[in-house]
Amino acid sequence: MTQALTMTIVFEGNSLNYGEGIANISELKKLHRSNGEVYSFASRQSLRYDIVRLGNQWYGWNLDTVAKEKGGVVQFRKDVTINDSVEMDLFGYLKTSQKSEKRPAVVRLSHAISLEPYRGDLEFLNNMGLASRIDQMPNLANIEQHASLYTYTVTVDLSRVGVDGEVELPNEQKAERMRKFLEILKFLNRDIRGRQESLAPLFVIGGVYKAANPFFLGKVQLKQSSEKWEIDTRPLESTMEQTFAGEPVGERTRIGMVSGIFGNEEEYHTTFGDRVVSIEAFFQHIQKEVAAFYGG
Repeated sequence: MTQALTMTIVFEGNSLNYGEGIANISELKKLHRSNGEVYSFASRQSLRYDIVRLGNQWYGWNLDTVAKEKGGVVQFRKDVTINDSVEMDLFGYLKTSQKSEKRPAVVRLSHAISLEPYRGDLEFLNNMGLASRIDQMPNLANIEQHASLYTYTVTVDLSRVGVDGEVELPNEQKAERMRKFLEILKFLNRDIRGRQESLAPLFVIGGVYKAANPFFLGKVQLKQSSEKWEIDTRPLESTMEQTFAGEPVGERTRIGMVSGIFGNEEEYHTTFGDRVVSIEAFFQHIQKEVAAFYGG
């Protein structure tokens, strides 16, 4: 039986991912839309990196899994399996040789895209503090800055966790890997340029469904001209009314919110009733659904 969880998360962040840059200007990774607006984003690769980093720091995920093979290719070692590596289990791998081995990712991430447009803010920097110690001229730099709400979606095929060819982990181990993964998402953070940014959810919508489908990807939108952040209920309500596998999507959906952040919090309680809970209650609900799938 296939079961999958998907959740679309909203968090507040500042200047999360930089590209190559030009001259002494560090440019944010950005997307241009047809309406002329520009939105910054943190790539799915950067989210993956932070999830794995915290998995190693908090739970001791094994990262001694990589080698430089013939031809100079850096990749996962051929003698390492998903039994040895949570990273390979959740995010897949490609081992190239005369007979290549490939595991598609079980955890699928979207980019974290800003919900507020980038307006060209720049920060001027120099290293005067160091240069003045030796009577030298400082080096100058400009970095783009963008504080915004960001949204990304994660989708996990629960039936594929811990299963790779002839290797299959016990259900208890599968459930434990997912428990830790969900805890990482709940407290996700990012180290960048001397800052630690919290990527922890302020708003999250999703649940455990009968197929791996990102139901709410692209459906989280800010209302225009709101004095306080307001996430539009209409796209979410329309999605929850749709029928999938014989039942409305909303039957399996919960919404988690940090109280006091969004101006239309009361509208959510009126529209969605007891499906709206705290962030902690949302993750506890998802964890129970996951544990039940694995027989816990």
